[in-house]
Amino acid sequence: MRMRFKGIVLAAGLALTGLGASAVAQAPASPAPQGAAAPAGVSNIAPTTANATAPAVPESPALAMDGAPVMTAKPGVGHPVAGRIGLQPQVTTNGQFAHWFHDSILLPLIILISLLVLVLLIWVVIRYRRAANPIPSKTSHNTAIEVIWTLAPVIILVLIAVPSIGLLQAQFKPAPAGAVTLKAIGNQWYWSYQYPDNGGFEVTANMLKEKDQVAKGERFRTDADGPRLLAVDNRIVLPVGVPIRLITTSQDVIHSWAVPAFWIKLDAVPGRLNETSFTIKEPGLYFGQCSELCGARHAFMPIAVEAVSPAQFAAWVKAKGGTMPGTKAPSDKVIPQPGAEGSATKQAEAKAADAVTGPVTNATTAAPTTSQGATGNPATGNAGQ
Repeated sequence: MRMRFKGIVLAAGLALTGLGASAVAQAPASPAPQGAAAPAGVSNIAPTTANATAPAVPESPALAMDGAPVMTAKPGVGHPVAGRIGLQPQVTTNGQFAHWFHDSILLPLIILISLLVLVLLIWVVIRYRRAANPIPSKTSHNTAIEVIWTLAPVIILVLIAVPSIGLLQAQFKPAPAGAVTLKAIGNQWYWSYQYPDNGGFEVTANMLKEKDQVAKGERFRTDADGPRLLAVDNRIVLPVGVPIRLITTSQDVIHSWAVPAFWIKLDAVPGRLNETSFTIKEPGLYFGQCSELCGARHAFMPIAVEAVSPAQFAAWVKAKGGTMPGTKAPSDKVIPQPGAEGSATKQAEAKAADAVTGPVTNATTAAPTTSQGATGNPATGNAGQ
């Protein structure tokens, strides 16, 4: 009876397994991400607002965003991979140099020094053990050894310092004229972005939750969006081959804008503007995260960047309602520190003072009196951002 009962249970399990497999086989495959509709023979660039297609329904994995090119992540590029040892593939000049510096200089040097120390320890343990040396040596100084262990580390550090200082300098090199300015603002707990050179439009990016974490009808993460905890509802778009001027600040606490594939990690500090520059060399989809402990939801502030051709970037900017600067007006926009001369706060204070006393056009001549009184309205808006 016991054997017969086991046979019945086994048969039932096999039958249920077969039913599940057939159901999976008959289920329709998820549709591939679709781009904006375009006539035949036209390149697949983002449409403008006038002819943009309707946004995808929340359940659809079609991820076009206001004319942004539909893009999925390349395997092993731009995002972490389980089991990987080493740095992510780099797509900026500084990142490629840093990757070479790490793999070709630092890692071999670390291995050699570790092996040397291990060999010396083993040799000392064997050679100077109590059984081999019942009477220990009383030697207190050895000039040659002391010179070697003093000079060798100094020489090694100097050799490492030369490329290290060059890389550090390159990471904070100011962006040239014509760069695209991206202002990243940290919030608890999401990122918002502004494009000051392109009309100042703003993009807000929040992490996409999993299917079992959202209410019915709300958008959830799909594989086309990106890896878990890294996908966002609105990706930012940057051009390939064009210098990017990154400016970071924060609304509340210290955050950090970090994209490993760009070799970028720049703190976003409240009341301060930090700046760096980089140039993306390959199109693709690249992910990052906030890398500063900023509160309870620190781990849920992902970054997603689509790197596209300049033509696609221009189309995306137009679809967002922005503008492209003319070729005769390269980007040299100055965004001063909050509270510094030229900042929004100082400009508001100057306007309020001018409204009360009138502008002084010449330091040696008294300003003319005016009957136009001032209202003394305080400054409004997001001053200093």
